[in-house]
Amino acid sequence: MTDIRKILNQLAAQAGKLLDTQFLAPCVGGGRVRTRIDGMIYRFQPQPRNFEGWGIFQPINEKNAAVVAEPDLAQVTEYLQLLVPIRLQLAHVLRGQTWLAYPVNESDVKQRTGFVKPVAVQLVTEGSQFEPIVARWDGHFWWFEEIDRRADPLPAEELRAALKQLNLPQEIRFKGMTPEMATVYELVTQNIKEFDPKFRDEQRLQRALHMGGGELQGFRDRDDYWLVEWTSRTGERHSSAIAKHDLTVMSAGICLSGLDRNFDLQSLVGVVEDR
Repeated sequence: MTDIRKILNQLAAQAGKLLDTQFLAPCVGGGRVRTRIDGMIYRFQPQPRNFEGWGIFQPINEKNAAVVAEPDLAQVTEYLQLLVPIRLQLAHVLRGQTWLAYPVNESDVKQRTGFVKPVAVQLVTEGSQFEPIVARWDGHFWWFEEIDRRADPLPAEELRAALKQLNLPQEIRFKGMTPEMATVYELVTQNIKEFDPKFRDEQRLQRALHMGGGELQGFRDRDDYWLVEWTSRTGERHSSAIAKHDLTVMSAGICLSGLDRNFDLQSLVGVVEDR
């Protein structure tokens, strides 16, 4: 029969040891910190609650641990050396010091972790968009270690230049570009309004109408054409079917004696106003 008093004494001893132990751990703002003592995993709410970064913690009780010191670089490095190193490329900030990133080498990551996908890297203290980095994986979370100084900096510069020019992902080609870089670029563009297809379509229609003197009011997608709602200089409202590929008028919405396709959206504005 199990000796209940012996078990209780063991638990009391573990609790006493826990409160006497300081430990090093990374912490994400609003998250918890973890440590392993005698094979047991303990999770604590950090004090202060909004702490983010690397800290040396002292348990207050079984649920809370206070930050008592800031570790030096050597201590953090020693901690990270215990984790799996992965080379990644930064995409964009998710929140605070957390960045979305993607593997530099998909097959390598697949072999090391068993999966390939965009990941959230915590505590990124340096680096910029498209920067190659080294992160460490603990089986659950990815922790920033350093910028990858061994990586060629030119691809990141090429990608930044393409982004500045609002080049679409399918338009990006340069020497040394990899499929993984293309994926990172696409991840970045998904977070920028100017790359949204509907926004780009709206800008295209707006420019054509402005050049003719009209004003876009709205448009609806109809497979190979748009049904465009627009107004002339005098405020007269019109609805026209406009081909997507070259903005040719498919149906002006007014009588043009069957000559609709002789005009595009820009010239249509002048034709309507000259009636």
